[in-house]
Amino acid sequence: MKNLKELFKQRIFRTLMLVAFDIVTILACFYISFFLTIKIFYKNIFWGNFSNLALASFSIVALVVVFLFIFQTYKVVWHFAKPGHYFKMVAAIVCSILLFGILDSTWWKLLSRAFYDFTQNQIAYITTFPVYCLLMFSTTFAFVFLRIGYQTLMTLKYDKTIIERKKGKLRTMIIGAGFTGNHVLDELNLNNSQYSPICFLDDDVSLVNGIINNIVVAGKIEHIKDYCDKFDIDLIIFAIPSLVGKRRSEILKECSETGRKLKVIPPLSEIIEQDSFVTQMRDVNIVDLLGREQIKFEKQGIKDYVAGKTVMVTGGGGSIGSELCRQIATFEPKRIVIVEVYENCAYSIQQEMIRRNIKFDFEVEILSVTDYDKVEEIYKQYHPEIVFHAAAHKHVPLMETNPEEAVKNNVFGTLNVVRLADKYKVEKFILISTDKAVNPTNVMGATKRCCEMILQTMSKKSQHTKFAAVRFGNVLGSNGSVIPLFKKQIENGGPVTVTHKDIIRYFMTIPEAVSLVLQAGAYAESGETFVLDMGEQVKIVTLAENLIRAMGYTPYEQIDIKFTGLRPGEKLYEELLMGEEGLRKTANDKIFIGQQIDIEENSFYKNLEEMRAICNTNDKTDVVNKLKELVPTFKHDEEQFNKMQEHTKQIMLEFTKK
Repeated sequence: MKNLKELFKQRIFRTLMLVAFDIVTILACFYISFFLTIKIFYKNIFWGNFSNLALASFSIVALVVVFLFIFQTYKVVWHFAKPGHYFKMVAAIVCSILLFGILDSTWWKLLSRAFYDFTQNQIAYITTFPVYCLLMFSTTFAFVFLRIGYQTLMTLKYDKTIIERKKGKLRTMIIGAGFTGNHVLDELNLNNSQYSPICFLDDDVSLVNGIINNIVVAGKIEHIKDYCDKFDIDLIIFAIPSLVGKRRSEILKECSETGRKLKVIPPLSEIIEQDSFVTQMRDVNIVDLLGREQIKFEKQGIKDYVAGKTVMVTGGGGSIGSELCRQIATFEPKRIVIVEVYENCAYSIQQEMIRRNIKFDFEVEILSVTDYDKVEEIYKQYHPEIVFHAAAHKHVPLMETNPEEAVKNNVFGTLNVVRLADKYKVEKFILISTDKAVNPTNVMGATKRCCEMILQTMSKKSQHTKFAAVRFGNVLGSNGSVIPLFKKQIENGGPVTVTHKDIIRYFMTIPEAVSLVLQAGAYAESGETFVLDMGEQVKIVTLAENLIRAMGYTPYEQIDIKFTGLRPGEKLYEELLMGEEGLRKTANDKIFIGQQIDIEENSFYKNLEEMRAICNTNDKTDVVNKLKELVPTFKHDEEQFNKMQEHTKQIMLEFTKK
């Protein structure tokens, strides 16, 4: 594959060839103009000094070439030249010849004597006014004629190539003509894929109007819509993985508004070096369109407590857990141990780590955190020094109909790993929590608040382990989140279902969420609850509209959006702090600590044991009622809960009949 150095050499060679061609043209025009002038106006002149004639000709050549460079005409790809480019070329020729004339009328006379008029016995200078006029006309005509001829021939050839490429393939525009864009083009050509590259766009003016492997850098990115229409583009590939934050989202929004399909090369943090760019290319997701700068975290503090340690991640195959593994891997741990109940998820992250050629031990253990004895075996075997607890049931509607399972996994699974962390003297234990734990209105949120309470009580008793919880909002693109659902609905032709037109949520990316978790580990001291400043809440319907556009459709026309009503336990907005909690700053201005709320420990653990017995009876109503005792801020809508139960029973009954 060509690299940028080779591309630079190609551009230099192309420029030198064009300069050489122009020099020959200027010399030809100069001598033709000179001898025609002699023939017409100075029939009696006899030349006597070839060296002066040559000096004059090369002087005019030098001036014209210099002015062509000054007017940047050698950066123009004449295949796609516009009237403005021709105007610059003519201006360069006129300016250079006028300057030559000015010089010739003063000191340049001494260098340009070449002929003598023997009839009048006086010197006749080479560059008289007729020569200037004829030279200016002939040079301009030759340059314009030759370039228009070249443009016409190349356009015919290019159009033929485009027609051939169009057959059965997607006409593709690549955003970004740098290193990644060049490699993407090579891979598309090499693999004879379904994509037919037509043009590049790039904001680097030094690349604009250049040609990369016969594909033109047509213009700047700000004119995406115009070039999509001009070249009849079917698909846009965004190939600037180094670009993140606001500018990235702005470009992708512009791409999505063209109505074309859109693919992206992932950001550098997500790219696997050994894999090709095209195989890693994916559909645009709402993370790309978040519209705010990525939140930055201090990496050194994370490395200080992770490097050289054995780190255990429960739920390590999930969205948050797998990203934890990826980011922890960059801080040189001694070992990562994944605890996961779903073997497919665990296998996926395991294979990814193998492809990354990691230099540390990576172990996968398939088990449920509800199995105390099995979890203890893992603690005995690996002696983890850092534990990130991400294993949990998190789907709000499913947990409403299965509250006993939510409690078993979320509450008692957490109790198991927390007690064992203290028993085996883990240094730091970080719980993944949620904003739904604040004044919860659903079972899932109530169970996560219960987990936070377990951590707070254990932090007061433990002499070895520093416990902390991390509370954040919705994670864009995580398994089971709204975005994958929207994408599937769009792929099926719609409609996209949104519960309420005014529902809003805090959103963060998976890397941001995980960075917060890792940073919290650096700050963890005594049962803190860390909260991320995520800016303004975002309307779900706005996310749906942006995603529809990103996938090449028009909201409400090609893909409809329907509002289905709030689900049981669902709020119009989420909170990050309870009324009793205040905020305390950390060294990172985006991370805050919620003050601990006093918990009556004896009563709390007594209710936990009673809850264990209730869960074994599988009485859903009793489980919810006991949750209210455990979590005083839990406000559950009984009517909605009962409706959900009846609706589920009805569906199962109809399914059984079928």
